[in-house]
Amino acid sequence: MLKLAALKKKKEAGGGTERAGGDGTTASADGVSVANASNALAAASRLRLQRDITELDVSDRVSVQFPDANDLTRFVVAVRPPEGHYRGGWFRFAFEVPPTYPHAPPRVRCLTRVFHPNIDEQGNVCLNILREEWKPVLSLNSILYGLQHLFLEPNAEDGLNREAAQLLMSHPNEFRARVTQWMRREAATGASSSRGR
Repeated sequence: MLKLAALKKKKEAGGGTERAGGDGTTASADGVSVANASNALAAASRLRLQRDITELDVSDRVSVQFPDANDLTRFVVAVRPPEGHYRGGWFRFAFEVPPTYPHAPPRVRCLTRVFHPNIDEQGNVCLNILREEWKPVLSLNSILYGLQHLFLEPNAEDGLNREAAQLLMSHPNEFRARVTQWMRREAATGASSSRGR
């Protein structure tokens, strides 16, 4: 890791010259292979992902499924809020973890159709730690807690679904009735009318 930082400093200062290797790798004048550094970062990313997966806080309210046991970068999380407007519903989310994790957040999409201020019709999720507030110290558990919090306290001020956000702010009782209607139709099992992956 230190060699990579030194290589970057040299390159920025104009002191590092690079040449193409016969195997398609690029090497600098000091012998550090850029491809080897990239492989080391990918290995570190895989290790971090494996650790985060083993530390996932699953319970009777959160479950995790891996459709392909050989691919830890794609999985589905189901969340069941214990209270609030969305109590008792199952909400499924597809996670796609990029090769640059934890330096970049996973892509999270809601598979269950839901009337929610922070989830739009396409399943995009408005959660600050999935955008500008993501930091490498955050984990998959941080996202799970954030998703659970969205169902306990929907944020109408930062809404993706403008209709739901406006209804929550201006007519909370009407919002509650609309959520109940959607819950009966869409989220009773979390799978009955899910969006495709």
